[in-house]
Amino acid sequence: MPSSTELSPFIQDIQHNCNISDARDHGIYSMCTMVLKLRNLYKWEKGLEPWEEPESADLLGWIEAKENYWATIAEESFRPLSAGGETLEPFDLEEINGALHDDTMLYGAGYGRSMKAVFFLADKIERRSAEGCPVIIVGNERAKEMASPFAMVQDGLIIIRRESLRFFFWDQIQEVRSSCRSSIKHALQSYGVFRNGTLDRALLQSSLDTIVDREMNLFIYHEVGEALQTVFHSETLQAIIGHFPGTVIEFVGRAVKDILADTHRHGLLSYVVRERRESSLGFYLTFLDGLRAKLFPEITAAWQLFVADRDWHHIEQARKACWERNLRVAEQIRKISRMIGDDPDELILRRFNSEILVPLGLEKPQPDFELS
Repeated sequence: MPSSTELSPFIQDIQHNCNISDARDHGIYSMCTMVLKLRNLYKWEKGLEPWEEPESADLLGWIEAKENYWATIAEESFRPLSAGGETLEPFDLEEINGALHDDTMLYGAGYGRSMKAVFFLADKIERRSAEGCPVIIVGNERAKEMASPFAMVQDGLIIIRRESLRFFFWDQIQEVRSSCRSSIKHALQSYGVFRNGTLDRALLQSSLDTIVDREMNLFIYHEVGEALQTVFHSETLQAIIGHFPGTVIEFVGRAVKDILADTHRHGLLSYVVRERRESSLGFYLTFLDGLRAKLFPEITAAWQLFVADRDWHHIEQARKACWERNLRVAEQIRKISRMIGDDPDELILRRFNSEILVPLGLEKPQPDFELS
């Protein structure tokens, strides 16, 4: 492994590219989401645990300094990376990882929501395989940007970023625990984090790593489903994002792709049903919200029946019904996406509204549709 001195410029260049990505595209997030992501980025920079909250004045001062810094670099191009004596472009994944001559680290790069560039460098923890798909778990992150997706596919390799996943679990549990949602209680039941019927913060802290490690397959099998489903091709979503980034078309397209991954016969819910993972089912229901919940109405009734009799047949039937219905939605989106570049945007938007949003109950019928 290269010494820390040898790696330092390499890491600094990756982090600089992360900073440029944040400077360019932090505006894709709502204010609430951006504050959460900045808070977690602050914790990472300061070496804090998910449950360690900074002083408000310190965080606000850090955010102001970060935004001022972003203003100075937003127009910069991403830096090339020097690895193994070569100068490589930051998206040359295979070449960069090969040039590292170091099997203890993984470099990642790609595009996430609304084409925001994602870069990271992290230490490898473990290799696995799921349904024939290669999986790698990474831990300590040496460079990262604010999106920090905790699960992704890179050149056919499923990557789980464990540190980012720890923050995701902590934040999600804190957000929903006050809602008394039955699914989160069900999910946490087996982890011994309740005291006198109330979720205990200290017990949750001590159990967080156990929860993350035992529930990691939820995210692995989501990526398996995404890799194996051949209905909603990545090219379709890329065409949509490239032309309509940050719009309802992108968000619905992503949600349909996610639901198809979850309900694929080798995907997330098939794994949960096969392994009889009650805690994982509870977490899935807890994390299912927004557009994905709209696309999977069958799961609500199935969950209520399952809680009453613990019959996994209810969940399996809901999975199959959701898969079949969203196949049809995906086909409609694919047809509409083929219009991009050939037909006026207004026509595409009207068709998307009438053929996708209205049937899903996401928009009222109207003669014209405009994206804000």
